[in-house]
Amino acid sequence: MINFTESSKEAFSKNFEHYLDHRLMESRTILISEGVSSRLTKRVLAQLLVLEQEDPEGEIRIFLNSPGGSADDGFAIYDTLKMISAPVKVICAGLVASAATILMCAIPRERRLSLPHSRIMMHQPSSGMMGAAADIEISAKEILKLRRKADEVIAQATGKEVEQIAKDSNRDFWLSPQEALDYGLIGRVVSSVSEI
Repeated sequence: MINFTESSKEAFSKNFEHYLDHRLMESRTILISEGVSSRLTKRVLAQLLVLEQEDPEGEIRIFLNSPGGSADDGFAIYDTLKMISAPVKVICAGLVASAATILMCAIPRERRLSLPHSRIMMHQPSSGMMGAAADIEISAKEILKLRRKADEVIAQATGKEVEQIAKDSNRDFWLSPQEALDYGLIGRVVSSVSEI
């Protein structure tokens, strides 16, 4: 029996992660499986730009499982997805919520897919504002602009009116894959690799 030391386990783990990242990039697949943050955004933008440079006509697949996070970082990924010319498919695999729902909307509806047991959620942005009253007022105005922008993006992606999106997303609005399909957030529910 082989007895691994802690340092050899860590080295193996890092090498295996590097191997997986390499294989995913070779297959033009991006895995987003964490909260939307500046760290995630840096990685995803780098992957998208490298894949675009390598083959601007080759399909990119994004497997998305994220509770959301920073709206600004979500919009950075959204804008980059809109900017590149490579066709992209996004596959909802688990939870797609908040800022992750917004970035998914950069992809044409027929290329937004979901696995059968995923959950999709949209809601209005939130903030932990603190500080002087004038600063809180400025932040409140900014978050209202951000909400309007998010509602417009989702409305455009679903074909619904902005007012309907604002009403539905006033609180957490949860959708099953079938409900997301009916709502216009996704184009298909898939259950096998051949359907992707």
